[in-house]
Amino acid sequence: MTDRDLHRTRIKLCGLSRQADVEHAVELGADAVGFVFYPPSPRSVSVSQAVELTRYVPPLVSSVGLFVNATPEWIREVTSVVPLTLLQFHGDETPEQCAELAAIAGLPYWRAVRVGPDAAASDLLESSLNYAAADGILLDALVEGFGGGGRVFDWSFIPTDLGHRAVLSGGLNAQNVSEAIRRVRPYAVDVSSGIEVPGAKGVKDPARMAAFVRAVRAADAE
Repeated sequence: MTDRDLHRTRIKLCGLSRQADVEHAVELGADAVGFVFYPPSPRSVSVSQAVELTRYVPPLVSSVGLFVNATPEWIREVTSVVPLTLLQFHGDETPEQCAELAAIAGLPYWRAVRVGPDAAASDLLESSLNYAAADGILLDALVEGFGGGGRVFDWSFIPTDLGHRAVLSGGLNAQNVSEAIRRVRPYAVDVSSGIEVPGAKGVKDPARMAAFVRAVRAADAE
């Protein structure tokens, strides 16, 4: 393994709801694809849709299920038939609730932390400590609702101490992700609205997807 491999920023393309988008994400070399299991979201997929979509996810590409304040019953219903490899909790789940839900699924999880304008580095470190059992801390902008708002937050709030646990999200696109990687050096980046057809939430634009991946790789090459 080379130094460049060790420093490669992982890429998650989220909010996929069409077969063509999943196949294109895989072709582009995405490390993970995300499926939203939060019915109020315009990017949400049903259990039957997810079962079909995950058929196009090959080995070693992670299938991530995004949940918001899900009940144990909903977690059990989804994960009993959808072959997910990772859970992403994006609501108001406590550390105890995350642990309970992850145990039901028998899967690791990421915890999303919404970063507002008054946040401080100490707040993010505290969240990281509180959710020490999480495989990653996904940093997203605080917006109305739960994610997918396409809004960037102040990256200077992010402490370097988060290191390999930081997954950067929130308003990323092909135009700003290189700068985000240079400044934050996250383990991974997560994008949804930044790769969509304008005005069509949940419908991904192949050209925007490709441009985003190219921008991440260009930043890594530096």
